[in-house]
Amino acid sequence: MEIYTIVKALLMACLLSAGFRYFYIRVRKLVNIMQSVRGERKILPDRIGERVRVLVSDILGQSNVRRKKWPGIAHTFIFFGFLAVQPHSLELMVQGIFPHFSVAHMFPGFFTLYLTAADVLAFFVLMGLGYGLYRRLVVKPDYLTNGNDAKFIILFTSVIIITFHFYNAFHMVMPSDGFDYGACFSFSAILSSMFGLSDLSLSAKTFGLELSYWIHMLTIVGFMIYIPGSKHLHLLAGIPNVFYKPLDVEKPMIKTDIEDEDAETFGLSKVSEFDWKHVLDLYSCTECGRCEERCPANFTGKPLSPKEMIHEAKVELFEHAETLMAEDGDLETIPLLVGEEGARISKEALWSCTSCRGCEDICPVNIQHLDIILEARKFQVLMEADFPAELQDTFTNLENQSNPWGFSADTRANWCKDLDVPLMRDNPDADILYFVGCAGSYDDRGIKTSRAIVSILKKAGVNFAILGDEERCNGDMARRCGNEYLAQMMIQENVEVLNQYKPKKILTGCPHCFNTIKNEYPQFGADYEVVHHTDFILELLNQGRLKTSGKDFGKITFHDSCYLGRWNNIYDSPREVLSKVNYATKVVEMEKHGDNGMCCGAGGGRMFMEETIGKRINNERALEAMDTGADIVSAACPFCITMLSDGIKDSGRESKMEVRDLAEIVDEATL
Repeated sequence: MEIYTIVKALLMACLLSAGFRYFYIRVRKLVNIMQSVRGERKILPDRIGERVRVLVSDILGQSNVRRKKWPGIAHTFIFFGFLAVQPHSLELMVQGIFPHFSVAHMFPGFFTLYLTAADVLAFFVLMGLGYGLYRRLVVKPDYLTNGNDAKFIILFTSVIIITFHFYNAFHMVMPSDGFDYGACFSFSAILSSMFGLSDLSLSAKTFGLELSYWIHMLTIVGFMIYIPGSKHLHLLAGIPNVFYKPLDVEKPMIKTDIEDEDAETFGLSKVSEFDWKHVLDLYSCTECGRCEERCPANFTGKPLSPKEMIHEAKVELFEHAETLMAEDGDLETIPLLVGEEGARISKEALWSCTSCRGCEDICPVNIQHLDIILEARKFQVLMEADFPAELQDTFTNLENQSNPWGFSADTRANWCKDLDVPLMRDNPDADILYFVGCAGSYDDRGIKTSRAIVSILKKAGVNFAILGDEERCNGDMARRCGNEYLAQMMIQENVEVLNQYKPKKILTGCPHCFNTIKNEYPQFGADYEVVHHTDFILELLNQGRLKTSGKDFGKITFHDSCYLGRWNNIYDSPREVLSKVNYATKVVEMEKHGDNGMCCGAGGGRMFMEETIGKRINNERALEAMDTGADIVSAACPFCITMLSDGIKDSGRESKMEVRDLAEIVDEATL
């Protein structure tokens, strides 16, 4: 036995040395790739305390994972059970080399509690893995990657847990070494009893114990080596990616320095132009498919899958890793990521995105898909002049008249000629600057909302003003369609005007104006308090500055605008407003609402592009609204109002449901 112990120690020392060395080499290569990409983005970790709390919530608490109930519960079982087994496995590694090492004898009380918990949690891992197999072999959801990689991981994990239980079951029936293992292992004891291990001879018990040990160790080391090249790479990358996530829901697009004379390209064209955070996003992907399931473009038959986009980019990155890491690597040999024949991402997929941010919101490891999509659009527009043909007129109209329809810029305030609305140049001390936006100034449907907002402001006695012909398009549409140059031109014009008046507070009726001015204008030197009309109207109601008339609107369902909800976390305010204007009004929810809401299809510039592939997103959303049986579908975005109205018309059921902006309802319900 002494000879075996010596041989075992030598073999374990060699196994662990080789295993950890190869693991280090593979991880070092991943780090080298991150350091080799040419993109530059400085992300300094601020608010460290909050980030630590996020790690506790998202990683230990599995908060995002558990948003999908049964898969979330199964993953939580696997996560905690697998973690619980590892200290025991680490002790076994040490014991393989130093057989007299024993935590059980050093800390008997603590180790009894630990082993008892680990034995129970390990069993729950098997339950979670069983559910995982059930989903892959029976349910087979379309969005779930179901390749050999996932099956290997289930196999590795299952073997580790099963051998953990068998090792403990054999350990229980071995001659006592002074520690009562029988008091620790409830589930392992069942195995021992089931297979009659206590009735075996000592040599058979010893053989079973050692066999379980070696299978356990070899599988752990093999799994460790396998991880850096598998989808389970998220075990390593997920924690830092969550740590570096945007702490606030509100986030701006990446700003491009379009005046950089040394820049060879703008936007993102190749994997070599990724920055380190892009690469960390790719490493972190679990291929769970939740982003694909949530994506409205994918849901309606478009060729966009956020999961596949991330996966294809990662495959491309690894394929050209050696070129990236070589000092004299020819980056010209790396193909374009989008656009060319055979490119990893098709142009149709790139331009299908509505920028609804559903993918980012649901991602368990906080991948920022839109950082890649929107940067790739920048390259297509600024460097290739390659974009959907219908956007050409839109860009021209924005450049010449600063609105997407091409109406004369000096008629921007014509919508309120009969309303006696003051201009900021005449009322520079106004408490509220109402930034009307393009839709609110020119679109017939949007003008109704603007007039309702003005009526509400006057009823509440608010001292407000508008910019009139000094206002320009906020830049959202051009920026998300990749025309960063045009967007920045309009933004700078607005910034100059805003900084001239220095408004106390800016009110918007459009979530796109709200998001851009609030979250992106600070990049350009204009940092002001911005409020959307849903929050502002609620504030007026709470202050008693608006008196309700008691009008009953029947049943209302509310559609969450993506740029109000997922981009700025405003979900409750509109519903509170609807409940306050008339207690008889019943608010009913669509199946997809709140942070699980469905996009109307207009964001990301899609409002001004043709939708020719698959089903129309707005039609699908309109059908869901009508299925509630509500009399009115309300929204708080001019684009959503238009898309829902068109969707209901296309259904032929427009007489059964009315589309109203929240402001219109409040205006009609107040005195």
